[in-house]
Amino acid sequence: MLFTRFLKRAFYIQLSCALLLANPAYAAEHIAPPSLSSIENSDIERLLPSDEIKPILAGETEFLSLYSEYMSSNFRGIVILIPDWHSSPTNNSGMGYLRKELNNLGYSTYAMTVPDIDWQASKMAEAMPNEADSAPSKADEPASPDTATNAQSQPAKIKEEPHYVKAIEKVTDDILDDYKINLISRFNALYQNAMEDSSNIVVIAQGTSAGVLLEYYADFPDERLDAFISLSSYLPNTKRNESLSQTASLVTPALLDIYYANDSTDILMSLKSRQRWVERNAKFDYRQRQLFGLRDQPGQHARLTKEIDGFLRRLF
Repeated sequence: MLFTRFLKRAFYIQLSCALLLANPAYAAEHIAPPSLSSIENSDIERLLPSDEIKPILAGETEFLSLYSEYMSSNFRGIVILIPDWHSSPTNNSGMGYLRKELNNLGYSTYAMTVPDIDWQASKMAEAMPNEADSAPSKADEPASPDTATNAQSQPAKIKEEPHYVKAIEKVTDDILDDYKINLISRFNALYQNAMEDSSNIVVIAQGTSAGVLLEYYADFPDERLDAFISLSSYLPNTKRNESLSQTASLVTPALLDIYYANDSTDILMSLKSRQRWVERNAKFDYRQRQLFGLRDQPGQHARLTKEIDGFLRRLF
């Protein structure tokens, strides 16, 4: 009796194993994680009032902007707030505070979301074939017998060139250019909406977003600005960040360059270079201000607003 039960159980076990082995095994499907912009958009739609959220179409891409109307007796203009890359328009580094506090000073504000960073942009550029690489070089051509005899007669005086190890940039030009194109596309779409409300347009940008916009306005685009305010502007690329000092002196609108005492070394080391280029190119509407302390302190936000308000009152 016990032996028959044991045989039945063994038979069922062998049958189940055979059925499992007969079914083909498939790998689990890869599900990409949600992008940072989609997470930010969902948080904005869930936490902020719906009357402040304005979807704007830039080409084929729709992005969110936060609109807040002025709350003063005198309307002074429109302020476009652009946060640093991989940052939200409601961050505690000044953007969230300025978005509401500038309303009390007579400004309506638009705070835009920034595009995602494509870290694979440099790899895509490397995958594209280059015409110079595909063209046959002179070294591959067969040498004539006259040149071969001359090469044998001459002594070997060619020395090997010294080999230097080049520094590898943390962020390549391709990544920055891709972010710049997407950011300017969104900025132009938001700029057209802002022009319908007022003729006085002010841009306040942070970090890398401020750096790429300074490069854009150094080429004298059609979009007119009355003032440009940069908060800790820099570019995470050594060569591009060095040329940013000269670029800042070539922009057309009045420029207020604000930095913090505890900013990165790349920003602090370029401050004197910016002043030298401003003097060389005679940009008389350039101002540079330093703020002490942490950028997320409430008192720091009040000092930031005071500097911005004082700068704008001298212009209009």
